[in-house]
Amino acid sequence: MLAALPSPGPTGRRSVRAALGAAAAALRPLLCGLPGGRAPRRGLGQEPRQRPDSRLQLRLPEAAEAARLVLERARPSPPLRRFIACPDLARAVRASLECGPEPVILECEPGPGVLTRTLLNAGARVVALESDKAFLPDLQSLENSLHGQLEVVYCDFFRLDPLGCGSMKPPAMYSEKLFENLGILAVPWTADVPVKIIGFLPQKKERNILWKLIFVMYERSSIFRYGRIELNMFVSEKEYKVLTAKPGELRSYQALSVLWQTACEIQLLHMEPWSSFLTNSKTRGLAIPKSMLLPNDHLCLVRMTPRRNLFTGGMTTTNSSTFFLMIKQCLAKRKSKLIDRLNSWSPDSGSKLLRELEIPENIITGNLYPEEYRRLFEAMERSKEFSQSWLYDEVLENTRNINF
Repeated sequence: MLAALPSPGPTGRRSVRAALGAAAAALRPLLCGLPGGRAPRRGLGQEPRQRPDSRLQLRLPEAAEAARLVLERARPSPPLRRFIACPDLARAVRASLECGPEPVILECEPGPGVLTRTLLNAGARVVALESDKAFLPDLQSLENSLHGQLEVVYCDFFRLDPLGCGSMKPPAMYSEKLFENLGILAVPWTADVPVKIIGFLPQKKERNILWKLIFVMYERSSIFRYGRIELNMFVSEKEYKVLTAKPGELRSYQALSVLWQTACEIQLLHMEPWSSFLTNSKTRGLAIPKSMLLPNDHLCLVRMTPRRNLFTGGMTTTNSSTFFLMIKQCLAKRKSKLIDRLNSWSPDSGSKLLRELEIPENIITGNLYPEEYRRLFEAMERSKEFSQSWLYDEVLENTRNINF
């Protein structure tokens, strides 16, 4: 719990705000590994690619053929990956995505390309981001036959913007370089979705990647410098339950729940048993992650669309780091009283603030809705009692010890 801080004077507040900005700037690269502060060099636009031929229908490999291809391409000890091998499942996914020539779809780790061909048959423009060189020849052969409808890039989407800066060796890559090479340029946040991304969150890094994606979304950095990038991700059922948890569901309602629900419209597009997917395991095992507290029998295709109004009211890219850390603190102990947390930041101010917002004074942190947390944050930003010193110590601590 934060120690109570004395209310600084006007000069003190300015120095505290300056120090907070510097601390948040130091926090950003530690969390995300982003190169410092370079903006996109161009606006949206490039010569239009050739429209796909609606008469083209690519043959889809059968599930057994796709399985054989994955087994042949598998490395001795590859990172665990999952693929869509069944043509019917690929068509169901394609139907969920509402495909068309615009916007472009970035497909992460297509592997044998069953979903890739299904998207192309629906008229989508696809960029296949593949990190395993063994799959590249088949994908590149397909690319060469399609006159611009498909682009293949040797890239690992989940290693975009790695920690540090300097020269980069593929498949790791900076998002700025990837988007520039593809001719994808920045649009205003309130514009339509410029890019859709589809893929499987890597199983061993699933929670970490969810934290990284939501952090860069609030910062409008990395891929989100280019606008409201729509994420269509296969996630484990247990993580889906966390993303969509409601107040009072204390096992699953967490800081991650509030941050994602505040930032995005979250929609379940499809649920499928783990056994429906192909893995690159030599033993052909399913490698289902264990879950003791939450159900985890399915993979869930989840659409996460950033809200147009995310950066309205009192929320900005400048103070979003403060909101991020406020939520993390409040939901660290979901059965604690909210008023106690508020009073720890500004003694005897919690009761007045909660009355103004018509929030019960006896409410616990695990029973407050995401929209109420946002209203609370915006009220604290306007309040003289809750000068930004209320989270100053915590920001400094997080620059030294990242624990997301």
